[in-house]
Amino acid sequence: MAAIETQLMLSVGLIEKDVNGDTLWVWCYPSVGSDLRQILLSKCCLTHDSRDFHTFVFGQFWRTWYYITTVEVQEPTALNKVTHFSIVVTAKDFNPEKYAALSRVLCRMYTKHGSPVKMMEAYVTVLTKGICQSDENGSFLIKDYDVRKAYLAGSVKDVVSQFGLETIILYTALMLKKRIIVHHPRIEALLEFTRVLPCLTWHRKDWSVLHPYVHLSDIELEDLKKCPGYVAGFVDPEVSNRSDLFDVYVNLPDSVITVSQGAKEAMAMGKLHKDIGHLIVQSAEDAERSDSQVIKDISVKTKEILANLVALADECEDSKITLEGLKQHHFPPATENFLFHLAAAEQLLRV
Repeated sequence: MAAIETQLMLSVGLIEKDVNGDTLWVWCYPSVGSDLRQILLSKCCLTHDSRDFHTFVFGQFWRTWYYITTVEVQEPTALNKVTHFSIVVTAKDFNPEKYAALSRVLCRMYTKHGSPVKMMEAYVTVLTKGICQSDENGSFLIKDYDVRKAYLAGSVKDVVSQFGLETIILYTALMLKKRIIVHHPRIEALLEFTRVLPCLTWHRKDWSVLHPYVHLSDIELEDLKKCPGYVAGFVDPEVSNRSDLFDVYVNLPDSVITVSQGAKEAMAMGKLHKDIGHLIVQSAEDAERSDSQVIKDISVKTKEILANLVALADECEDSKITLEGLKQHHFPPATENFLFHLAAAEQLLRV
């Protein structure tokens, strides 16, 4: 297991801010391409003019996950000309807790020795053995960080508590692989909220749809537009004017969800949606139920819908649904519409 897990790490890098206020990419192992390096520098709080200090951020670009841990250098230390530094880990997998823990160990090593050599040694040890142990800098064990734990780390109950019955809009958008954009000026709030949303479609266990920290730069938007559906987080309020980027827009500070004009037909709500919405709210408001039990409740309902969809497909030629075939069942219009678009999302539609 550890061998597979360790192969997910791609690189480790170092960004420093010196006493003159200059921020530089100073080291990485192995190499990181210049485009990706520019993105990583833009995500690091040390390159921002504002005084905002973010100890840990993560995101995805070009199907590569990045995890950036930033620390302020406390005297006395081997780093006498450095005021702050960031450790940047890139990997193929979504697992913020795993890479935050590894980065903490690497940060302590760099603060103590003032040279990337020890960091590289630790990184290589994790890469080859899945473990990095040191008495004074703490230890890290890759097998302590199961991906399922990362998927379940957020709170779906918090999302439902904030949006109530409107959570059904998020559920429907995710089921239909629509483009969801979430705005909040605080990156920490964005990361916490967006990472939960793929849980609403647990049957896919697909966190590749998550792009929690996106800037309005051409290269990043180009990358985002390659995805058929996504959950993308932006700190820039200007994104609300970019209706070309979203089907559903979530204004997180004001707790307002807006469906774009172009997505209104596919997202039309009916009795089926109302029933699912009530189920989600009822489960989430039950103090006895944990977040993972709420996710299971939603997943059971989802599987029931998908089983019905597959049964409908099996009645059709080459097991693919057509609009004509759906119409023969005389579903309410909103249900028929939802099933038609869901069949398209699940590749059960005859094209």
